[in-house]
Amino acid sequence: MIYTVTLNPAIDREYIVPRLTPNTVLRATEVNIDFGGKGFNVSRMLHSLGIESTALGFIGGKAGQILEQGLTSIGIKTDFVHVAEETRTNTTIVEKEGRDHYKVNQSGAFVTQQELDQFFRKLKTLINKDDWWILAGSLPPGVPNGTYQQLIQLVQSGGAKAVLDTSGKALSLGINASPFLIKPNIFEAQMLTGIINKSMDAMIEMINIIHAKGVPLVSISAGKDFSLFSTGCNVWKAVPPDIQEANPIGAGDAMLAGMIYGLSTGLSEKESFAWGIAAGSAAAANPGTRMPALIEVRKLLEKVKIDHIQC
Repeated sequence: MIYTVTLNPAIDREYIVPRLTPNTVLRATEVNIDFGGKGFNVSRMLHSLGIESTALGFIGGKAGQILEQGLTSIGIKTDFVHVAEETRTNTTIVEKEGRDHYKVNQSGAFVTQQELDQFFRKLKTLINKDDWWILAGSLPPGVPNGTYQQLIQLVQSGGAKAVLDTSGKALSLGINASPFLIKPNIFEAQMLTGIINKSMDAMIEMINIIHAKGVPLVSISAGKDFSLFSTGCNVWKAVPPDIQEANPIGAGDAMLAGMIYGLSTGLSEKESFAWGIAAGSAAAANPGTRMPALIEVRKLLEKVKIDHIQC
């Protein structure tokens, strides 16, 4: 089984405008509404790749109902804890012919200690050996920074694999529990390791620091330029295929889903990395935050360039 955990979900509203012009009224030519949250994005991408997952997290109010019904309508199983406050709404404004965008996120619904305890009780009933748990996104108000660390310890004590994709204090505390895989971007890796240099040697040093904390698999993304993936012994560098970028939001989540798709189905680390790059690139080439179809990912898979740079 694969579970995705989104503790701070959102309804994502995207407005397409002809041009991003400050201090004026922008008129949208298109509006897209998606079921937002990094874990949800992973579930949606896995669904496109033909892999089932169950989405967990906190939802509340009418917005929470829309999320739950929307995910169910596209074939994603859910098992949420309902909270008293309303689920947040995030807003993105994207320039139609350009690459610029504005994104405004709300902080999220406050989660009480009782609601958090209920979530932990739920997890304890679900954890099984060899399952995959993807813990992704920010923490909502009321949830302590060390929560991912506790979740990782709980998941992996039951023989399952925990994957962590977050940032800031939640990430720096989370890796102390030695998750199976983390996928920070280069900025997050810099903050995590204290290394500011962006050279290849510096990025390898970042990876080694993270491995030293007990994390078996590490991937660092430098966006559209390249990404690295390390098993500790082997390090690969992947250059994504050339695409006409439409919207990069959610591409990192799609990349993670592609990697989980490969790893969970028995592909090699290198093959799984290639699937991740292809899925992320296909997502970035799509307008809105729609996840690409399997055929779109396969087309780009052949164009992913991977070099073995260290053993």
